[in-house]
Amino acid sequence: MASSTQVIDDHLADRGIRKDKDVEELYLADKNLTECVDLSAFKFLRCLWLNKNRLRGISCLSGNFQIRELYLQNNELTDVSGSLRHLTCLEVLMLHNNQLTKLDRLVKEFKKMQTLKILNLFNNPVAQEADYRVFVVHSVPSVELLDRQEVLKGERDTAIKIYDQEQEKLRETISFGRRSEGPPNIYFPGKEQPLTKFDTRDLGNSFLRDSPLYATDDDACNARRLKKSVTLYTTFDWSKLPRIEARRQTNIAFDSPEIITHVYR
Repeated sequence: MASSTQVIDDHLADRGIRKDKDVEELYLADKNLTECVDLSAFKFLRCLWLNKNRLRGISCLSGNFQIRELYLQNNELTDVSGSLRHLTCLEVLMLHNNQLTKLDRLVKEFKKMQTLKILNLFNNPVAQEADYRVFVVHSVPSVELLDRQEVLKGERDTAIKIYDQEQEKLRETISFGRRSEGPPNIYFPGKEQPLTKFDTRDLGNSFLRDSPLYATDDDACNARRLKKSVTLYTTFDWSKLPRIEARRQTNIAFDSPEIITHVYR
């Protein structure tokens, strides 16, 4: 049985990689490994395949913070507590076909994984627990594909109703972006303000408060009309053009339709 150190050395030699900093992927799958050496030397490791081995624990990733994809399926893992929680960049995590138990402890490992999109936990004892899927959807809000099935909006709503009842009650009292508790004059009492009185002559003559007064309403209307934007309305006069039948029967050239422009204020 080859050691994990020898397997890693052979893997890097096959790919001509000499420096640890150049290692972004490690394929150590199906090597009959029962343990894996610490991989902290590979600071830029992003993808790691350790599936199809005989691992019972995972303690080799304490210094790998940039892993995006981690494949640990088809092993003999019974507990991963404290081994994965620092991998906050994870997007894909495969843990199916293991012996993982205690669902509440397991999902605590995923609490800080806010970019985790794909998660597989099927064929583990935890997948047999009651409301397993709903609990995982609630505990890992970022997950989009759980056990090879898309997470639906209805599942998220159900998870909120079951595991976040206080927040659900608060949502039910919210309407149009604010809490609705009744008319404002009841729940937001204040002093009554007197109505503002306007000089009707001032409003009728000038419309704008800072405009000068006019002698008559007609003068005010004419001044207002001159301040309005100019509107152009253009049409085509087709009346002087021959119809389609006449065009086919004559060789006489005809002009383009006349353009008529109307100006409004």
